[in-house]
Order: sequence, then structure tokens, then C-alpha cells
Amino acid sequence: MDLRIVTVAERPTMKSSFANAEKTDPWPAFMNEDPIALLYYSDNRTAHPEYGLIAYDADAPDQAIARAFCVPFAWDGDPALGELPEDGFDGVIWRSARDRQVGRKPNLVSALEITVPTDLQGTGLSGKMLAAMRDNVARLGFEHLVAPVRPNHKHLAPDVPIEEYAALVREDGLPQDPWLRVHVRAGGRIVGTCKRAMVIPGTLDEWRSWTGLPFDKSGPVVVPGALVPVQCSVEHDYAVYVEPGVWVHHRL
Repeated sequence: MDLRIVTVAERPTMKSSFANAEKTDPWPAFMNEDPIALLYYSDNRTAHPEYGLIAYDADAPDQAIARAFCVPFAWDGDPALGELPEDGFDGVIWRSARDRQVGRKPNLVSALEITVPTDLQGTGLSGKMLAAMRDNVARLGFEHLVAPVRPNHKHLAPDVPIEEYAALVREDGLPQDPWLRVHVRAGGRIVGTCKRAMVIPGTLDEWRSWTGLPFDKSGPVVVPGALVPVQCSVEHDYAVYVEPGVWVHHRL
């Protein structure tokens, strides 16, 4: 593969969706229902195209094979000390949009996603996209990149608290979670967690359509792909998923 990585600003008409997206997009269906992301994601992509990256094979220049997005925002805390938004992904994306609207100058950049289709996972492409993101953020003049990381094996341990999970390491001292390990190998450092990185509410019928599960008993529901159980209330015809994340700091 002759890998090329460009910014959205360089290729504004190129779509970031994958070929056969229904089969190769790795995100569970419910992850596309975060109301904060639905409101602000496209706004930030349009407003900050120089912060978005799309990878493609030079032999197929019009088809994305990976994507990476981040946003600038203003923040008073010290990212190296883990002084970062408790609302993680949702928090940085709405703050970025608000800062642009009120004219507040950003001093920090947060990753939003690095996505590789399922048929290319395990090829090292995610690490290359992270390296490209780091280089691009440094080129844009920032000293810090933070990431409210969604640990990609946490869904296998939904009942383990996020702080405990983030602290799990292998014999070589690297994180047990593969995606956290990619960040640490790239120079990142785990500095904290965010228990409310993303909140996805819905009616029980909505959750049934997103997951194929019955949602017919009140209490926690383990959902495939979810990092923690979804909280279900049959009496109120309502369920909510509050996803945690792990803050990683990259000094550029």
C-alpha cells in the first residue's frame, strides 16, 4: 500500500466514509446517537478542516481507508496534570464550537477519533494515523495534544471501573488495553479518566433498534460494544449510556 495522509483542508471534497461502510465501520450503531456529536461534529469538521486527516492508498485516491479528527479549544487547566474536562469527548467538542462562536482563542487540541475499518485493523494503520495527528497538531503551532481515549478492549470488561481498567499493565509496563498501548508507545501518558465522556439517552424502542436487545427489565444492561452497562428504566421507558474515557496527554 502506498499510504497517503492529507488534511480535509487539502482534500475538501473527499469523503471520510469507508468502502462497504456497513460491514467495515467498527463503531456500534448506538455510538452514532450521541446528541452532542450529532449537533457539533459536522460543525467542527467544517470550521476546522485543517485538523482533520484522511488516509488513502495512492492507487485509489478517492477512497478513504482511515480517518482522524481533532479540535482546538480553550482550557485553563494543566493537561500534563490531568486537569481536563470531566465530560471528555462531549466536553471538548462543544467547547470547541462555543469558543469559535464567541471568538475565544484555543490553546489546546483534543483528539475526537481515529478510525480504521475492520478489514484493516491490526495492520499498524492506527499508529500511523496517531503519528500523523501529532505531527499535524505540532505543525499548527500547539505544544499539547490530549485524547479522551475510548479503550478498545474495555467492552470485554464492562463491570470494571474505568480507573482500575486504565491502570492495568502488562509485564513490560505497557497498558494492557491495545489502544491505550498505541498512545503510550507514541509518546502519550495516561493522566486521568473522564467518567462522563459521552452520554447517549434514548427510549427503549430506540435502544432496541440500535442493539437488537429486548430492554424489558429495569437495571443495568450489558450491550455488545459498550464500555459499561446501559442503565434501563422500564417504568419510564428510558435508557441511558454514560461512557467513560481515559485522558492521555501528548507533549509535542
